[in-house]
Amino acid sequence: MHFLKPRQTLMAILVAGLFPLSLNASAQHAPPPQEKGPAPADAMLHALEVKYPTPYRAMDAAEIKTVLDRVFTYLERTTPAELIDKTTGAAITDAATANPNAVLKPGDFRLNSYEWGVTYIGMLAAAQATGDARYQDYVTRRHTLLSQLTKAYLPVVRADTANSHAPIKGFLNPHALDDVGALCHSFMKSKVAGSKVDYSQMIGICGDFVTNKEYRLKDGTLARGGPDGKGGRKMRPLPDTLWLDDMFMGVPTMAYLGKTTGDTKYYDDAVRQVQQFSKRMFNPKLGIYMHGYVEGMRDHPELRWARANGWAVMSMVEVLEVLPKTHKGYNVVLEQLRAHIRGLASYQSRDGFWHQLIDRNDTYQETSATAIYSYAIARAVNRGYVDAAMYGPMANLAWNAVASKVKQNGEIEGICVGTGMAFDPAFYAYRPTSVKAAHGYGPTLLAGAEIIEMNKKFKFGLNDSGLMFQGGRD
Repeated sequence: MHFLKPRQTLMAILVAGLFPLSLNASAQHAPPPQEKGPAPADAMLHALEVKYPTPYRAMDAAEIKTVLDRVFTYLERTTPAELIDKTTGAAITDAATANPNAVLKPGDFRLNSYEWGVTYIGMLAAAQATGDARYQDYVTRRHTLLSQLTKAYLPVVRADTANSHAPIKGFLNPHALDDVGALCHSFMKSKVAGSKVDYSQMIGICGDFVTNKEYRLKDGTLARGGPDGKGGRKMRPLPDTLWLDDMFMGVPTMAYLGKTTGDTKYYDDAVRQVQQFSKRMFNPKLGIYMHGYVEGMRDHPELRWARANGWAVMSMVEVLEVLPKTHKGYNVVLEQLRAHIRGLASYQSRDGFWHQLIDRNDTYQETSATAIYSYAIARAVNRGYVDAAMYGPMANLAWNAVASKVKQNGEIEGICVGTGMAFDPAFYAYRPTSVKAAHGYGPTLLAGAEIIEMNKKFKFGLNDSGLMFQGGRD
């Protein structure tokens, strides 16, 4: 029998402890030393176990789905697709007839908010990535209800916009992109995917508002703070203010109108918006956007809020999903997306998150923006817009960070509440977070779904202790 020397035995134990069987089978390690004889004390220090606060690996599809299912179960339970009588609380089963007392049954979140437009898109992505029909059914049931309510109440609202009642009046009589843009995007995305819901009236309402009625600057850029209808100007927060959020609230809708109608004017408008927002608000040296811009001011409040940058990068990957590659603006949008992703990459924290103000590490790490970046970067990897080797590991790390914020009951922690724009860092830095902030649920679904797709397509594993791209999967 061959016996190991004491020093060899010690090294064998150390190596066995440092390289547990759970590591990826294709993981690579530093080559063995060529020198012969006793090993120095520092020989294996490079392989010591590291205690990463955020799991340092690529999750498999089953693990990710477990996280998504917790979110789904919570949302299914707390967002009922039902009507009730606002006075008695009794259920109303007839959604096809206008009832002046009908309201949507209250839940944790609103079924017709812009945040829920993102959630519907996330549910559609989760259905595609996991094959679980429950996610698709969630969207179909709620979109069907919204379609029925539109048919029943649109004539009522149009007959008397000031005094009429409808469970979704904000959608039927919109006053801002937030009322319709993201919802419209979800309707058309569902339609393109083959849904049988009748979206015709709803797309007519929201498409018309986004493209024809929302206020714009003289060069056509979507803006806030236009005429108030009484001879004055709205203050949002000042006249002629650009919010970076509106790159998502309006621009993907324009692109999808191009896809669903075949009219290239909508593609042209979408590209023009990306260019004009970026010209005013993107800092090419930093690679990220400011949140707000006021036309006519000498200087602007260059506060680089994370979720607004999320809306921008998400807008571009959504536009590229339907913008024909032959369109003259395709490469313009693609290069702007690449520049933004390159900039965002430089600010990811060691725990996988991005900060509330991206370039200020003294602000908290925020979940919804991290989820959006994980989604957008993984989508860019999957579509070949950026290199998998460079950006796949950070997308995986970002997803793992987001997953760590999903509680066992499906609530998500660390989500910044609704936020306007301001001219000082304190406003952003001290915005509260809440599990009831709707903004993080759709992005989390989108991120998990896209990471599943990315890790199906590409392999990521440990290579000499680092999480690395290891090629495409057969």
